[in-house]
Amino acid sequence: MELTLKIVDADGAVLASSTGRDETFLVYRQSYREGDHVVVEVSEPGHIYLSLDGAIQPGLVYMKECAYSLAVPFGDKRKPYSPNAFRGDIHRLSARSTRPDEIVHRRNLALNPWDDHANRALFPHARANVETRGEAVFAARNAIDGEKANDDHGFWPYTSWGINRDPQAALTVEFGRPVRIDEIVFYLRADFPHDSWWEKASITFSNGSTSCFPLVKSGAAQAFPIEPCIIEWAELHGLIKAEDASPYPALTQIEIWGIEVLEQDDFRPGRPKSESCSTLQS
Repeated sequence: MELTLKIVDADGAVLASSTGRDETFLVYRQSYREGDHVVVEVSEPGHIYLSLDGAIQPGLVYMKECAYSLAVPFGDKRKPYSPNAFRGDIHRLSARSTRPDEIVHRRNLALNPWDDHANRALFPHARANVETRGEAVFAARNAIDGEKANDDHGFWPYTSWGINRDPQAALTVEFGRPVRIDEIVFYLRADFPHDSWWEKASITFSNGSTSCFPLVKSGAAQAFPIEPCIIEWAELHGLIKAEDASPYPALTQIEIWGIEVLEQDDFRPGRPKSESCSTLQS
């Protein structure tokens, strides 16, 4: 796979670029300006290991399209990121194609620290029907960015998906390809007593099945094994708030564990529901 990293300004001019076979590095020796974009290009769709800033954890992600562009964040849009991210006058970016043994292992398939509202190429991708006041620190992307600190709220590393008190709130995680999942893990935001919590949440999967998960007032991981199934997306909905004084339940992180679907796996959209995602009975 050929990979290219670019810094492009607001007018589309390429300020710096680097291209390599299977791996490339780009060191940009200037401060970012508003309107700058970080661009990733690949010669073919596939998995890549991506690091677009030294202050943010790298991520193993899936490029469904051959180009991805991230607007360098400024102002309020910078708040979900480390205060050191995208700052200064020297920046190191890297990208490499993954080795076969790196993608066959079970892992959190929902993790993507580089997700963004405008993203349609780099998966997984999170989107929601509501985000509190439209603020970046409460955006859907925060639920899959890998940041799990949850005893405060409103700034990094205490980012979360905020639902703006909407009982119809829903968040969808798209994988961009079929994956085989076997466990759901919730990290509720736990800035108690400011925060409330959900006593129950439901997830509908792209195979047509729905599972319900009982939740408790806790900042710890709440993990639920499910029957392994092959899906392309999962929608979190049916969020039942606890009867307490706070109107502010929120989600710090959702993890969806499983493995990649290999070419020999039998995946057919619309296959019978015998391969469902019902919660395992203890």
